Amino acid sequence: MAQPVPQAVPQAAAQAVAQPVVQPAPRSRTVPARTGAGRRTAPASGAEPAWGRPKAPKVARAASRDEVGWVKAHGGSGATSLAELFGGVEVGARWPDPARGEPRRVVLVGRTSARGLRSVSQALGALDGGDAPQGLELLGVVLVADAPGRLPLGLLRRVRVLRSVARVHRVPWIPAWRTGGSPRSVPRQLATLARLVGADIHGEGAAS
Repeated sequence: MAQPVPQAVPQAAAQAVAQPVVQPAPRSRTVPARTGAGRRTAPASGAEPAWGRPKAPKVARAASRDEVGWVKAHGGSGATSLAELFGGVEVGARWPDPARGEPRRVVLVGRTSARGLRSVSQALGALDGGDAPQGLELLGVVLVADAPGRLPLGLLRRVRVLRSVARVHRVPWIPAWRTGGSPRSVPRQLATLARLVGADIHGEGAAS
């Protein structure tokens, strides 16, 4: 009998606890309307400050309701490069609000460093804990390589935790992005991501 699909981001993912989870990850998630006080995820010891609370966020309006919003889990995540490559709206380090004309379909972007994976977990915790606007559809999480080569085992374990609660796409190290250029050939991972967001690869990649 098939295992049930998880309906919410568990406490372990919000804290990036490196333990395997056997439940399958959903292809996309939609934040439903909530009644009463939303649940809150307790931060891990030594966690970074609350995510996604800028003092005066600039409205990132979408050209259409279905335009994709690229959400940064942290600065330098690679969201700018992906937005320029695929199109869509770069939202910043917060969840957008569809009620203000911002994208409802979103992709969360972070690096594969320890800090990047921790920030991704924190953002997912905010999404599950009621600290995100209603009606968002999380298409997936994109993890951009923070360096060439294979990930250390400890970081791979954190990636597995994220895979247990969201659809994760990994983008390899692209040297051209580091110098503000565009790759001569498109890695297959980017072609897969293009199909996910329903876009054609265009423009020149620029480091974010």
